[in-house]
Amino acid sequence: MDTTAVQPSSRPGGRTARTRAAVRDATLAELATQGYAGLSVEAVAARSGVHKTTVYRRWGGVDGLVVDALALADEDGWTPPDTGSFERDLRELVREVVATFADPGEAAAPTAFVAAAFQSPRAAAALHEFFAERHRRSAAVVTRAVTRGEVPEGTDAAAVVKAAVAPVYHRVLIAGEAATREMADQSAAVVAHGARAGLYA
Repeated sequence: MDTTAVQPSSRPGGRTARTRAAVRDATLAELATQGYAGLSVEAVAARSGVHKTTVYRRWGGVDGLVVDALALADEDGWTPPDTGSFERDLRELVREVVATFADPGEAAAPTAFVAAAFQSPRAAAALHEFFAERHRRSAAVVTRAVTRGEVPEGTDAAAVVKAAVAPVYHRVLIAGEAATREMADQSAAVVAHGARAGLYA
């Protein structure tokens, strides 16, 4: 599950849409290079080519920029893996998270989003919504497994997904470990075993 990577936008549209896309892309770039603490309206305006007065008027400030960047989760085309096997789906889901954190360039922005959530209630609420949307889509991994008879009826899809990816966030962001494929596979295997045993039903 690509729960962290928010990609620059490339959507067509009128002037308003282009302005929003430019500012979002600039916000992501600034977060990746400067982190939340170094994010500023002036830097985003300079990078995007949008006048800072416009940025202040439409986004209000740094928190508004972060919230709008995270809103991309509702607009992208990400879907969870569909390999035909519950454990393989879960493994690929967690590997996507690991792959994001294993690449320093990709990891910078999501790490900044997490940092922002500790400093801004608005950013925290936006990050919550971001993950809620990702978990909603990822539920398909579990509902397909229920249909195939791999896990019991009534298995809590959100709980399964959270249990699978949470160790990666803890080990990478809290414990400071390197993100590895082995980390992903271990987490997926443990949660898949528990789900098949009915622990999440």
